[in-house]
Amino acid sequence: MNRRFSAFVFSGILLTCISFVASGCSRLEYAEVEKDFITCQEFDNWAKEAAGTISELPEQASYGGGEDAGKISSEAEEYTGQMSSDPGNAQNQRLDNGEFVKVEDYIPDIQIDLKYATAENFTGNVIYDFNEAYLRYGTVKKLMKVQDEVKQSGYSLKIWDAFRPAAAQFKLWQICPDSRYVANPNTGFSSHSKGNTVDITLVNRDGEEIELPTGFDDFSSKADRDYSDCSTTAAENARYLENVMQKNGFVPYAGEWWHFSDEDSYPVEEMFLS
Repeated sequence: MNRRFSAFVFSGILLTCISFVASGCSRLEYAEVEKDFITCQEFDNWAKEAAGTISELPEQASYGGGEDAGKISSEAEEYTGQMSSDPGNAQNQRLDNGEFVKVEDYIPDIQIDLKYATAENFTGNVIYDFNEAYLRYGTVKKLMKVQDEVKQSGYSLKIWDAFRPAAAQFKLWQICPDSRYVANPNTGFSSHSKGNTVDITLVNRDGEEIELPTGFDDFSSKADRDYSDCSTTAAENARYLENVMQKNGFVPYAGEWWHFSDEDSYPVEEMFLS
């Protein structure tokens, strides 16, 4: 093939390489991609070689001249540099499912109203001093799917409680040492301290909470999943939320319509946000 066509082909190869490398493949172990015929490190080296070949083509043979070829190479380096330096880009990161992440970094349109960061909870006290919801990355990925689904019905998720530090659980127990309402941290933490559990509700397009059986931290019989003692609308909304959450890998707690845990469990985390 002539050199002009070679430059065109190499340009296409380079763009493919950029996409592959930017996706984080160069950080994978070979064992994870052994179904491919080339390791990620080899592919990375090949991409660099292709970029170098384009930049070295003589001016009259390049796709748009030697200057354009050099521009392609420099833009490729700039693009991959931007991708690797953007820690907030969810699609750029290859995280372990057990890592803690800020929910809003991955679901920017979700609403956050952490009740234990205020006195608007059954204790009347501020339990922890942060206003951002954190969960395990694996749990957030599932919650992303839930958010996408409820948005199609005109709703959005609203988080009332997510990861709860171990110290916060001890504080709750100190205020209310009653295992009917608070998990005793001396014998076993709340699943919130595992980072895979959320207390959640639904809001409409105007950001207003829709009708559900009760508000947050209601310890009456209306809070359970029986739904026979609440309005028809509240029952339908609660069942809708429950069904969508279960469909996407969450297990509902029978005693609280708002409480869901990821079916994938994780150990209690005693250091994060402590």
